[in-house]
Amino acid sequence: MKSTRRKFIKIAGMSALGWSLCPALFNGSSRAAGHNEGHSEGHSESSANAHGHGVRWAMAIDTARMTDEIMQKCIEACHSAHNVPHINNKQEIKWIWPETFHHLFPGQMNDHFHTNEFPERKALALCNHCDNPPCVRVCPTKATFKRPDGIVMMDFHRCVGCRYCMAACPYGSRSFNFADPRKYLKESERTLEFPTRTKGVVEKCLFCYERLAEGKQPYCVEVSEGTIYFGDLNDPHSDVRKVLKERYAIRRKPELGTSPCVYYLI
Repeated sequence: MKSTRRKFIKIAGMSALGWSLCPALFNGSSRAAGHNEGHSEGHSESSANAHGHGVRWAMAIDTARMTDEIMQKCIEACHSAHNVPHINNKQEIKWIWPETFHHLFPGQMNDHFHTNEFPERKALALCNHCDNPPCVRVCPTKATFKRPDGIVMMDFHRCVGCRYCMAACPYGSRSFNFADPRKYLKESERTLEFPTRTKGVVEKCLFCYERLAEGKQPYCVEVSEGTIYFGDLNDPHSDVRKVLKERYAIRRKPELGTSPCVYYLI
């Protein structure tokens, strides 16, 4: 009996020590996954920046300067690099696409902007990487999750195709592979550096997390001819913070409380 009691106390003590170390381990891993963002270059994932805050990636799209040609360049760069197939029917897969102001900002009105004044004007739509993403809350397998740096990710291997995340997303930012997307990709056009998906999997924009890890900008930003700003929202010296301070910007459906991190400069 005494031996059993001593074993129990020993195990309990070790367990308590393990739990006391867990917060430090989690905090350490989040700090190690990146570094401070520069003025014009993206950097890796989710460490504290020079101002002591965790990195929070954000994007600002200049709707006044962006043209149809630039939008198409952004789409082609993104879809080509991420093996997004082109399907000419209702099963089209989209990571980034042009959308009219009427659909982007339904019912939004203020002193500077009214959607009815621009019925045919378009801007780029993509995943908003919300601070409060409803898609993450409803995913039963945690295939969609939010990183410490704010990027809302997709684990294609964990996705079971329930499409709860699509129903929860108020921006229509996710696509479902009703067919095998690889059938629509020519071998010569596939990008080996990024995984292809399978039938029954949801996919979307991932803010080019793989490029951020290499200190590079997202593909769409790189080819946007200066009409898309990207950087650390928590760094007052980053390009995205500077332009948001200087220009008036709106976000999609702010009344829903999702706090999108894609801004539109008006």
